[in-house]
Amino acid sequence: MSETQAASPVKKVNPNAPTEETVLSVQHYTDRLFKFRITRPGSFRFRSGEFVMIGLPKEDGKPLLRAYSIASPSWDEELEFFSIKVPDGPLTSRLCDIKPGDKVLLGKKPTGTLVHDALTPAKRLYMFSTGTGIAPFASLMRDPETYQKFDEVILTHTCREISELAYGEELTAALPEDPLCDEYAHKFRLYNSVTREDFPRMGRITDLIESGKLFEDLGVPPLNAETDRVMICGSMQMIQDTKALCEKAGLVEGSNAAPADFVIEKAFAG
Repeated sequence: MSETQAASPVKKVNPNAPTEETVLSVQHYTDRLFKFRITRPGSFRFRSGEFVMIGLPKEDGKPLLRAYSIASPSWDEELEFFSIKVPDGPLTSRLCDIKPGDKVLLGKKPTGTLVHDALTPAKRLYMFSTGTGIAPFASLMRDPETYQKFDEVILTHTCREISELAYGEELTAALPEDPLCDEYAHKFRLYNSVTREDFPRMGRITDLIESGKLFEDLGVPPLNAETDRVMICGSMQMIQDTKALCEKAGLVEGSNAAPADFVIEKAFAG
């Protein structure tokens, strides 16, 4: 290039910009719930139970991103997400229409508190979830480390309608055939409840904890800081109410920096 030719401007690349991943599969469970799997970049690392920003480009080309828990375990070669459909939601109203081959934006910095590192050792792990709050536990229940740290793993999933329990039931049914967790499947228990239809177990998880029915049905003692650890993920109200019950039972909230007895999710998809 001669000295009279102007040098081409160097385009700045944002190292934190989301990557563009390909949708591999989509499954709709109800008119409100669906899961999808996307490609996983070779450099993408996360701990089971963490969340990451995912989304789609807006009309102006800028990314529209929301925090979503990664539902696949850290060893999976693909990334799975479980999402609600919000008709007027800026992201989910479009995300629910994706098909295999479409592109989805994936953030580069997974994080979160629903991880093994945030809890101290104990006998039993409770994972309290409502609705799509089951997503991080879909990751943890398929991670061998969960069963290596706890003798018993109990996932509770509360939804409004019976049909909304399908994702959790599907995961539970597949656990005995899981390539890494099949030998631990006997340690796992699923406890479903619904709030708006007739079902063997009805009521909010907070009511089932307070009344003692949860523990009676499972044949285990009430929450105890000596033996139990808890993870909580659901609506903001559910999280706050369940957190209060944990504290009432003497459990102390933990974090990545200070592991303790229970942790709550602090990110929400919308």
